[in-house]
Amino acid sequence: MTLMALTRDVKFTGHDMDHPDLPQHMRNLDELFAGLARSAFRRSFHLAGKDLAYLRDKGLPAVLAHAEDFITKRLAPAVIPNDGKQTPFRGHPAFVAQHATACCCRGCLEKWHRIPPGRELTPEEAAYVRTVLERWLRTEMARA
Repeated sequence: MTLMALTRDVKFTGHDMDHPDLPQHMRNLDELFAGLARSAFRRSFHLAGKDLAYLRDKGLPAVLAHAEDFITKRLAPAVIPNDGKQTPFRGHPAFVAQHATACCCRGCLEKWHRIPPGRELTPEEAAYVRTVLERWLRTEMARA
């Protein structure tokens, strides 16, 4: 079963800390994005050139489908042999989004999103990561 199928009905707006689908250990999206904006490293990421063109050409749904695949294969497993190095810095808009939002490795997921390492991501956590990436990508599309 795909991540999209598992998380079809799980949506996070980030505006309500008591959102029924947001596990309490994960961050409110508004708080998260405010924190990311204070990080010189995280705010240095923006879509440009080929990555921005790819997003415009393929469209957000296709890029998010790729992001779901990256989440499933590179972030969701309990053990990731190359954790901390599994996400390239360029080559796909989702990769840039992952670094910009600290969804690039399990260490960053723990530090920034309060998602503990050492176990598989739950469907809710995977949906949360996808939602974080989507929000950043939408912001970048509007900015460009």
